[in-house]
Amino acid sequence: MIERFIEQQPAICAALLSPQVRRCGSDCTLSEMDISTAQEMASALKPMKDATHIMSEDSTPTLSVIAPLHAQLLQDTEAAGVAAGTPVIRKINLKIHEDLVKRYSSVQDKHMLYTASFLDPRFKALPFFTKVDQLEVHANVVAEAAALEHHVNSVEAEDKSETPQPDPEEGPAPKRRPSALVNLLGKTFTWVSVVHKFASTRAEEELKKYLEAPPLSLSENPLCWWRTHEADFPLLAGQAKRFLCILGTSIAAERVFSTAGDIVTAQRSSLTPTHVDQLLFLQKNLDVAPANAQ
Repeated sequence: MIERFIEQQPAICAALLSPQVRRCGSDCTLSEMDISTAQEMASALKPMKDATHIMSEDSTPTLSVIAPLHAQLLQDTEAAGVAAGTPVIRKINLKIHEDLVKRYSSVQDKHMLYTASFLDPRFKALPFFTKVDQLEVHANVVAEAAALEHHVNSVEAEDKSETPQPDPEEGPAPKRRPSALVNLLGKTFTWVSVVHKFASTRAEEELKKYLEAPPLSLSENPLCWWRTHEADFPLLAGQAKRFLCILGTSIAAERVFSTAGDIVTAQRSSLTPTHVDQLLFLQKNLDVAPANAQ
């Protein structure tokens, strides 16, 4: 709003100087100092504006973006608060910094945000953390990935136990005749030692390989990256699915309500709930079909 005012300031001043607008001959225009202060305020608030646009306009504003944005805003406002400038600008940055420090301060919030940022290949280096914090995040990811693997294995074992067994009355399955390769080399290559690694060991190996991989560009989609590299990091990919599916903002849900309000109008009040769901789905997926067609 301040930027719009600065942009339209000549027209606004001309309108305020009009006799039809002025009352009792008072001067309604802003002074040069007021305009200069407004320009400095717009410059001071620009990082907050950019962060808001990132979370509002991005097609996939996942949870992983919050921690880097929060750390960068804290750094910028702290530096600007002590830098040389007008008292108004220093006060604005100081107030913003004091408010941001209070946010995401609980242990649960930090754990979720930091893990999500690490599982985003754009921010996996975690440059805004100390070395101790980075190692703690790595250890938590390895432990949770191994625990998730154990849970998946136990669920699969239960599913196999519930699978109906073949009826014994049908008789045993016909035996296959061994091939010539089995007859010739079977005695030599039958007993092959297979090294079974623990889930924690495999998670640590994936973690090391993941850290050695080149970081993803900030303009790329982390979800597409994980879809491509899921086979290379099966344990970490499971963790990424759990964290990166969480939206970092409720704007997407608010936009659905706004779209529903545009669809269900007074002239279309007879729409059934099923048709409203279908129209909402079509409106939100208009760009999906052309992308798949290409």
